[in-house]
Amino acid sequence: MMNTFLGKRLKGTVYAFKGALLLLRHEASIQVQAVISIIMIFAGFYFEISTTEWMFQIFAIGLVLSIEGMNTVAEEIADFVHPDFHNKIGFIKDVAAGAVFFAAITAIVIGCIIYIPKF
Repeated sequence: MMNTFLGKRLKGTVYAFKGALLLLRHEASIQVQAVISIIMIFAGFYFEISTTEWMFQIFAIGLVLSIEGMNTVAEEIADFVHPDFHNKIGFIKDVAAGAVFFAAITAIVIGCIIYIPKF
């Protein structure tokens, strides 16, 4: 069964879930973002945001967590390939962190658009 199309997708889902748990268990940045995500979800229920606002909020949460995960991947690969300091590795890590910055700013702007009018 595991060599069928559906079986392979199921196996891939198990690996993806394992990866998400590894991120949550071992990466402080993801842990912080996950706590912020939970707070924002509670805020959404408290302020009774609309379906459209929920879509944007969930998209923003997914964007930040996904890019944060990719940043972790870039850092881990860079450290594995070249454990000592190197200008190119530093550049790669900075660019990956910059991607997280863009995602976080986007999420903050979406949060402001949703929640500022509620006050």
